[in-house]
Order: sequence, then C-alpha cells, then structure tokens
Amino acid sequence: MGALMVIFSLQKDQRRKRTDSVEDELELSAVRHRPEGLEQLEALTRFNRKELQILYRGFKNECPSGVVNEDTFKDIYSQFFPQGDASTYAHFLFNAFDTDKDGSVSFEDFVMGLSILLRGSVQEKLNWAFNLYDINKDGYITKEEMLDIMKAIYDMMGKCTYPLLKDDTPRQHVEIFFQKMDKNKDGVVTIDEFIDCCQNVSYFCLLFCNRIICFAQCSI
Repeated sequence: MGALMVIFSLQKDQRRKRTDSVEDELELSAVRHRPEGLEQLEALTRFNRKELQILYRGFKNECPSGVVNEDTFKDIYSQFFPQGDASTYAHFLFNAFDTDKDGSVSFEDFVMGLSILLRGSVQEKLNWAFNLYDINKDGYITKEEMLDIMKAIYDMMGKCTYPLLKDDTPRQHVEIFFQKMDKNKDGVVTIDEFIDCCQNVSYFCLLFCNRIICFAQCSI
C-alpha cells in the first residue's frame, strides 16, 4: 500500500501485542483530535472495521495528538526518498490530504484520501489527482502548476532515474502533456479536459495520468 501507509498502519502495529479496540484506546488517551466513529468511517470509505482499527493504531502511534502537521508529514515522507529531495512534493501531497485547509491532516482526512487512491473508481482517482495538480484550487490546472509538481516529482526521484534526466526534461514533458490536455487552447486545463484526456486512449495522456496516480499511491 505504499510507504506512509506502512508507517501509519502496519509497522508498529506488528510489534504490539495489544488487542484493545479503537474505542478503548480513545477512552484511555488524551488526544487533541478524536476521529469520527468507526461506523461512520466505514460508511464513508472502502475500509472495513478491522482495517480502520489497524490504520488508526498506526496513525496514533506516529501522531499521538490525533493530527499530523506538515513538518511531521514531510519528515515521515522523506525517509522513503533518501536519494532525492521530497519536501516540495510532500508539501503538495499534504495540501491534497488537508481537505479542510486547517494546516493539519486528521485521521479522517488520511483514510478518506487513502480509500480513494487505493480502492476508488477511476473517476474518483482522477478527481483526486486533479485536485493535487490544481495547486491554488481555482478549478484549473495551469502550465506553471503542472511544471511545479513535475519538478517536485523529479527532485524527489533524485538520481534514481535511468537514463539520467536533463534539467529541461520536466518542462519538455509538461509541454507535451499540456498540449494534449488543453483541448480548446485557452492556456488552462479544466477537470473535464483532464479526465477526458486521461480516459482517452492517447499514449501521452495515459502515461501522464498513470504517473500521477502511481506517485500518489506510492506516497502513502
């Protein structure tokens, strides 16, 4: 399920012998944020009760306050990309998870995003990916926004690409993808253009959208 999910859900859970339920843990712990009930989260996500319990235990181990701020998110995320600089991409990813824009990611935010990326429909995944690339959340993706995230991805990959990328590679890729997506040539990509291109048989659009979803899934 990817790096952060392992950190938040499985890594420390495997070391623990406790069998307390999530409700018991909440009652025994003084946390700043308490998640919604399991029944509600089951209804809102594609995780069952047991999966939510495991996810919450791992999340609370890493974030005892019940929320994760951006600095902590970056620290956890960067551990899995030591060959590069993941800070900028982690910033964008954090903003995509922080749906209420309060500067923190709660357990609800985490599992809602995780549910979409791991078990959502193609339409749901593409909507989530569009939101990631729409940095200023105005409903459009500009060439500059696309370039910012593509650069962040390549910075995160560091020297792990073969063949080695040239400095202008991100811009070249963005030019190709943007030309394919911007159907009416108005300088921005709408959600409809984005989804239409990604669902189209076009090789370039398919490559671009697969890269978006792949990196988002690997990020968690």
